[in-house]
Amino acid sequence: MKILITGGCGFLGSNLADESSRKSHETLIFDNLSRVGAKENLKALKALDNIHHIHGDVRNPADITSVVQDFNPDAVFHLAGQVAMTTSISNPRKDFEINTVGSFNVLEAVRQYAPHAKVIYSSTNKVYGDLQTVDCVEGPSRYQIPEYPNGLNETLPLDFQSPYGCSKGAADQYMLDFHRIYGLKTTVFRHSSMYGPHQYATFDQGWVGWFCLQAAKTEQNPHRAPFTISGNGKQVRDVLHSRDLVNLYFATLEHNSGDFGRAFNIGGGMENSLSLLELFAMLETFIGKKLNYTKLPPRISDQAFFVADNSAATAQFSWCPEITAKNGIRSMLDWTRSLIS
Repeated sequence: MKILITGGCGFLGSNLADESSRKSHETLIFDNLSRVGAKENLKALKALDNIHHIHGDVRNPADITSVVQDFNPDAVFHLAGQVAMTTSISNPRKDFEINTVGSFNVLEAVRQYAPHAKVIYSSTNKVYGDLQTVDCVEGPSRYQIPEYPNGLNETLPLDFQSPYGCSKGAADQYMLDFHRIYGLKTTVFRHSSMYGPHQYATFDQGWVGWFCLQAAKTEQNPHRAPFTISGNGKQVRDVLHSRDLVNLYFATLEHNSGDFGRAFNIGGGMENSLSLLELFAMLETFIGKKLNYTKLPPRISDQAFFVADNSAATAQFSWCPEITAKNGIRSMLDWTRSLIS
């Protein structure tokens, strides 16, 4: 197959490109290399077979249109985006132009020049807002939502909050509507927390990788200055390793109908859910040292709890997470150690 990956030098994109090469697909990665770690990921990808890179920006319709027209992909993994809530608040115009306008440009290019292509879009659980309308119970180490014992499903009402929620949510809905109106083969994945190798996490994006990095630094220097967390540490997410994500994305290419024009909540599920406090306890066991941190106020529009109910994706794609949080985070810690060695 011919696979186009926008944002192909980012965390998820580079893992998908690596797998695409292994499967001998002709792979084109489209990336402007602005993300932290993108240039490092590109160096690794250039050593693989059947992978080509084009420097471009989804905000420029000419860039993405010429790529789609010339490459004529069978599938598009649309991952290019502004991914940090804090950045969206400080620069909402840039967030809108990348996430909403950029996604529209991708859709228009596909509609005009590759309407046969499958388009899989990386959306977010932030399309559901801060979930303040759902009863959340505070326990000793985590929040819980008893109403949803298996996690949150796609029947949740949409509630775009923050510039990031609005920009990603608008793109999410454009993806679904371009199937309804134009018949494009679009599928939307509303992701919870993702982690794994090639994720160059920062303080405001990629929290599992970021705190693994803090643990690795503490392992080297137990007396280092404390790091910070937002909130009380009891907020919960389900964590999903990149290997499981890659399996899901390629599973979509094996289906011909039923998943087009649909959105799926995607995460590690309840069995792979962690609060910050629980993650810290796990990391402290791995490194044999205490993590020192100070608390900041909760972030604007943060969700106290989000765990995805994967049942719809499991039924549609015969997919479920296989890597446990404990094993995955242990391997993530090993990878982050390599960044400071």
